[in-house]
Amino acid sequence: MARVVSLYLPTWATDRRRRRSGAASPQPEAGLALAAHDGRRRVVVAADLLAQQAGVRIGMPATKAQVLVPGLTLEDADIAADLESLDALAGWMLRYSPIVAADPPAGIVLDTTGADHLRGGEEAMLEGLVVRLAASGVDARASVADSWGVAHGLARFGRSRIVIAEAGAEAVIAPLPLAALRLPAEIVVGLRTLGFDTVGDLLAQPRAPLVLRFGPELGRRLDQALGQVREPIEPIRPRDIVEVRRVFAEPIGAAETIAKYVAKLVGELCRQLEARGLGVRHLDLICERVDSRTEAVRVMTAIPVRDARRLTRLLTDKIETIDPGFGIEIMSLAATLAEPLANTQHVASLVEPAVPDVSGLIDTLANRVGERKLYRIAPVASDVPERSVRKVLPMATETGGGWNGEWPRPSRLLAPAEPIETVALLPDHPPVTFSWRGVRRRVKRADGPERIFGEWWRRDAELSAVRDYFRVEDEAGERYWIYRAGDGEDPGTGSHRWFVHGIFG
Repeated sequence: MARVVSLYLPTWATDRRRRRSGAASPQPEAGLALAAHDGRRRVVVAADLLAQQAGVRIGMPATKAQVLVPGLTLEDADIAADLESLDALAGWMLRYSPIVAADPPAGIVLDTTGADHLRGGEEAMLEGLVVRLAASGVDARASVADSWGVAHGLARFGRSRIVIAEAGAEAVIAPLPLAALRLPAEIVVGLRTLGFDTVGDLLAQPRAPLVLRFGPELGRRLDQALGQVREPIEPIRPRDIVEVRRVFAEPIGAAETIAKYVAKLVGELCRQLEARGLGVRHLDLICERVDSRTEAVRVMTAIPVRDARRLTRLLTDKIETIDPGFGIEIMSLAATLAEPLANTQHVASLVEPAVPDVSGLIDTLANRVGERKLYRIAPVASDVPERSVRKVLPMATETGGGWNGEWPRPSRLLAPAEPIETVALLPDHPPVTFSWRGVRRRVKRADGPERIFGEWWRRDAELSAVRDYFRVEDEAGERYWIYRAGDGEDPGTGSHRWFVHGIFG
């Protein structure tokens, strides 16, 4: 089933103007509006959120807006530059999906079918998009649905900033206003005159009289929203992208034939990448079917790659996700994200052992389960156990750091540490018994204490905080890492409660 993301940028023109102006942009507390000539009049064509809250509306005469909002910054609009920047942003969005297009005047549409798992799922993907744009000073709303029409309407008229449509198209779009159908303004006005307010009002009426009065555009938009008529997305392609394509005289559909031509396209693409000194990170296979539908497959690599065999294997692993329909007539392969990759010569050493290359395995796993689900643990300079590790990408560069080897650490660290009931002699003795998860355990052997002090530079509460850690072994031979919060004497150093923090393998 197709999944389409609609990204709406409600204040794109003013956000872009502030980003371009930098330090010279109007102060955040001052509203910003952009004006252009509409015939003989100069009217507002864009306004930021502050100006809108003050009463500025699109289409309002510029002089009226200045009188209505004292201190309003009014500048000339540059609609052509706004559209050009929107295309550039759509090109940047190719890192999220192989099929991306601008949706003027303030939107972007992405076909994320089969690609959302690479970003941790639809919710994580949309959240990442909105947060990343907000960090760049661009306000955004996002939605995902089974059709472009539903996603477009939810992004603009949904109740929340991020909307994921799981139900049927009719149930989702019915409560939305008529403008959600992307109808011309005159048709919307005419429908409202007849008493229609929502899309559901239209769906409850016979189609023929409405189409007869307002034209076929109304019926087409309804069918697109309901998913009864497919709306193809013409993907944007940056000028500097490395891409190869093949047009077939006769449509192909067999998996073996698709795999054969994938290998040929990969070989041709790798030769072009080598000529430019590049390696691919995001590789997109786009198959255009005879029924005007598009099937896309994306594979990602942890490091820049131009090994034809490796890339072919990654793509052929996903051939089963391609629905050829009545046949594929055009197949294209694009390196939507490429990075410099120099030629290297591998020389065997008789002294140093060869370092195994696990990047191929990481690529295979990442394209199956998603990149965010793969990580490795790296050391952090901290004595506090839960702060001494962090998750990094599988192929992240080594920092050269390491853990303190003077005291053993458990193979499994509990997060958070779990409270236990103990019988112990204070201040320096380990517990004689402890109860954890409803089971009482008698301590047979113990070592400690290892005292760890709080990191006072992080917060004042840790100025005097300490923990005393013990390694204990119960009668069954299980070994645990437990600690007491506090030094066992001064209440100001901790609560003196006991916790199990780790388990030794």
